[in-house]
Amino acid sequence: MTTTPLPPLSAARAAWFVAALAGFVLPALALLLLDGARGAAGPVLAVGMMGAGMIAGAIAGRLWVGVALALLAGAGLVLLARGLGMPVLTSTQETALALVIASLSFAARGALFARSAGARGWWIALGVVGGEAAMVATAAAQPGALPGWLLALLPAQWATTAIQTALAGSGTLAAAPVLIALGGTAASTLLVAALWPRRWPYAIMFSAWLALSALVYHHQTPPEQAGAPAAAVS
Repeated sequence: MTTTPLPPLSAARAAWFVAALAGFVLPALALLLLDGARGAAGPVLAVGMMGAGMIAGAIAGRLWVGVALALLAGAGLVLLARGLGMPVLTSTQETALALVIASLSFAARGALFARSAGARGWWIALGVVGGEAAMVATAAAQPGALPGWLLALLPAQWATTAIQTALAGSGTLAAAPVLIALGGTAASTLLVAALWPRRWPYAIMFSAWLALSALVYHHQTPPEQAGAPAAAVS
């Protein structure tokens, strides 16, 4: 494996600032503005962890960095949500499992962006985070506004469902399809990163993504099990 070139020092500082902004500051502000609204914790946690894990993984070019920062952001947001009176940590083990698998999935994509685009990888990560965050926010604010097949394609929405289901204490089985999807995409993405610059593994990654999206679409978590309308893809 070749060494991923890191961005210049000034650019790296800006990149880490953006990672902190997207991963914790903006999600924390969202929690404060929503002020304990039911169903808000899941989408905000998913988007925050995606921002921290994917962008950090792309900046550092290391999976463990993305995973660690995604988990750190998730833990901080959970504590903030708890302080605001939101229903969190109904089941500590289920929540931890959802956060770990989501972190791996997001950080894996960030590491791949670093491998494939070098110092510009974090810009790609930022674009992906912004796009998926916009769709997750739309789905949370206006249930039914986006088609179910579209939301089923988004790992950020998978993470939202997994986290919201765990927070509601509905059991790991209820979130099994999205947890499998997150874990499967992490594995296929890491395969592409490990075999870079070979391009053929991309076919495996995209095939796995589509198959896992179909799994999520056909086994969607009902709103009452996920704990809020925003947690299901309608």
